[in-house]
Amino acid sequence: MQEVLSSQHFMQLEDKYGAHNYHPLPVVLARGEGVHVWDVEGKQYYDFLSAYSAVNQGHCHPAIVKALTDQASTLNLTSRAFYNDVLGLYEQYITNLLGYDKVLPMNTGVEGVETAIKIVRKWAYEKKGTPMNQAKMIFASGNFHGRTLGAISASQDPDNKSFGPFVPGYIIVPYNDLAALEEALQDPDVAGFMVEPIQGEAGVVVPDDGYLKKAAALCKQNNALFVADEVQTGLARTGKMLCCEHDDLRPDVLILGKALSGGVFPVSAVLCDDEIMMCIKPGEHGSTYGGNPMACRVAIAALKVLVDEKLADNAQHLGEVLRQGLRDLNSPLIKLVRGRGLLNAIVIDSDEHSKLAWNICIKMRDNGLLAKPTHGNKIRFAPPLVMTEEQIYDCVSIIGKSLAAF
Repeated sequence: MQEVLSSQHFMQLEDKYGAHNYHPLPVVLARGEGVHVWDVEGKQYYDFLSAYSAVNQGHCHPAIVKALTDQASTLNLTSRAFYNDVLGLYEQYITNLLGYDKVLPMNTGVEGVETAIKIVRKWAYEKKGTPMNQAKMIFASGNFHGRTLGAISASQDPDNKSFGPFVPGYIIVPYNDLAALEEALQDPDVAGFMVEPIQGEAGVVVPDDGYLKKAAALCKQNNALFVADEVQTGLARTGKMLCCEHDDLRPDVLILGKALSGGVFPVSAVLCDDEIMMCIKPGEHGSTYGGNPMACRVAIAALKVLVDEKLADNAQHLGEVLRQGLRDLNSPLIKLVRGRGLLNAIVIDSDEHSKLAWNICIKMRDNGLLAKPTHGNKIRFAPPLVMTEEQIYDCVSIIGKSLAAF
């Protein structure tokens, strides 16, 4: 009989042989289906993180897995040295679905961010007339656009201070502050403003209604591009296909990732219209794996699941149920409940450096629900969008029981 290895065994392996660049919650997952995951000992949990919103369609969605396995046995990779018979179909589908002329396919979310920065700078030199090597980008404080040097150069997170020198030409203004943005846009060398419609990593910080639309209008007035990083907020997570739709806004440049594959394969994309995208010429940007046949099949299937199963509508409805349920707990530990759709957080009434939020997450794990703190005293709640109302009530009950232990 085969020995079943323990969670402790796998955690020790990672600790010994892996870089210590993460601090995971102590649980070792071996299987996932829908809204649930199971650890190596067979205990079942609700997944209330969705791999940071990559698993919007639920774990191992059969339609997405089938798309991957069918394509995996046919053609995996051609690079972009040649055409393949899937990329064009994907490009047609996603641009028609989201209403843009062109898409540039990449793999990870942060590659999408880097791609967008390059496109915006190139547009500034070709179309705006910005002097070469003078283009500037504006970012919002508290942002999280990824962990490459280009992305962390836009961040004020103290964890990044040891990786300089940083990329020049970046301006950082306060999030949700139109006056500060307007002032920064007076610089004629500003090419664009990149912003998350909701700041996920910062603790699900939701801006004022109308902020995004007014910010985009300010960009237009000053001949700068409005760039929406919807890697975490996009693809039905907040109750609309794109979070910007809550502000009736179509970004000049749109970045997607995470749920673009339903968690099955790394897929990201940058979308914009011809006037912007066609500034990029052959040889100026790309990726060996970007636009590979498996990624394209998976992305088409993942997008179709979002549309066919009306997951944006489900997220909108269940988000309201979840936030009301959390408020109705009347827990003295919950200082604030905030979010939109099924991207939510509670702010724990404790110091940011306290371990209380972490300990609450350990207790929730013990009670069958997985979530993780962000920025010390905030706990993000972002379950797969295939949840049912009954399951949401069950999860609220687990959260309440866990909070009551403290």
